[in-house]
Amino acid sequence: MLLSIALMPLIAPRLWGKNINKLIFVLLIALPTAIMLTRAGLGEKLQEQMLYDYIPFIALLAALYVVTGGIHIHYSTTPTPIVNAAIMFIGYGLASVVGTTGAAMLLIRPLLEINRDREYKIHTILFFIAMVANCGGVLTPLGDPPLFLLYLRGAEFSWFQTLFPQWVFVGSILLFVYVAIDTYIWKHKEVIGVRPRSENEGDEPIKISFSGAINLFYLSAILLAVAFINPAEIPAIAEEGAPWYMRFLREIVLIMVLLFSIATTHENVRKLNHFSWEPIAEVAILFIGIFVTMTPALLYLNENASLLGITKPIQFFFASGTLSSFLDNAPTAVAFHTVAGGLPISEGAPLMAGVPEDMLTAIALGSVLFGAMTYIGNGPNFMVKAVAENDGVRMPSFFGYIFKFSIIFLLPTYILLALLFF
Repeated sequence: MLLSIALMPLIAPRLWGKNINKLIFVLLIALPTAIMLTRAGLGEKLQEQMLYDYIPFIALLAALYVVTGGIHIHYSTTPTPIVNAAIMFIGYGLASVVGTTGAAMLLIRPLLEINRDREYKIHTILFFIAMVANCGGVLTPLGDPPLFLLYLRGAEFSWFQTLFPQWVFVGSILLFVYVAIDTYIWKHKEVIGVRPRSENEGDEPIKISFSGAINLFYLSAILLAVAFINPAEIPAIAEEGAPWYMRFLREIVLIMVLLFSIATTHENVRKLNHFSWEPIAEVAILFIGIFVTMTPALLYLNENASLLGITKPIQFFFASGTLSSFLDNAPTAVAFHTVAGGLPISEGAPLMAGVPEDMLTAIALGSVLFGAMTYIGNGPNFMVKAVAENDGVRMPSFFGYIFKFSIIFLLPTYILLALLFF
């Protein structure tokens, strides 16, 4: 499945460019896996994965995609390195408040609009994926799904703020590197003639205007639904024999918000955002294959993770991070939390969520930060890629992203983080 995402755009770009062909290809891979699991007596596990992981995942992404697609933020400014860095900075902070998906979907379209006339902008989108769609979300359980699951397993809401030093460290390095790269490109490579008209109109103050402001209310409704419609707040959702509408109460609310957004947002607002259903359809199709085919891998991990010999925080950081890069980071975080809970605990060691605090720190950071290592490491990564490509940006291939960006800029940052904090 991963190889198809990586290679098909290179081998057969026209064939792979149509979502119906992607769906056929995905089903050819997913169906044999589903049959194998069913014959092995694991059909119930696959059903749980699709019903209680895939459906909530795609419902949240779809709701955020539609709602943020109804908010048009117009900036009257020039896409200088400082302006782009300011958007990165705001998104990095916003990610822990509205989640990485919410922040990424809210700001990617304004970022694309500001940089529409720039010749070199792919690097800006890549750093946006790393900072806003991933690394910025470590300070609250709402920031990223693995943190929310750790919260449900006993980590206090305020505990996540103890990750502030690491959050500042990673954000500062990535922002500094981005500004340095973009400044060089702006001064030495960018052609003056392709810069926005605003630069030729003098030093005007930055002007910001909003359209579709009602969707800010819908965005708040999505955040409240994620925060409060869960088994921790409404135990009836998880009761055995609960009716389907209770089990999927959050998803029902999200779909209702999505429909209200469509009904009450003026069509011109979505046109200004170049809104299209193609990106969310692509994500929904590809992640069917990803969720089905990763089920055996996750089952194996849950059964055998304790045999991996992982006992130190730095090992938990890189192990949870490596698997989160290619599998869903939420169940990966839960699996390693289970492993940490089975290790001997030193007398007097501070505990959080039933495990040593330094272990939980490593699992939380590894699961979130390494989500930026590949396009599929975190849901909003692929969404940002799809939105950018729909806007005409030629994004790197699957392997191009890894070898030309994440291994060069992200991995050294994470290694330095591990050496300093673990």
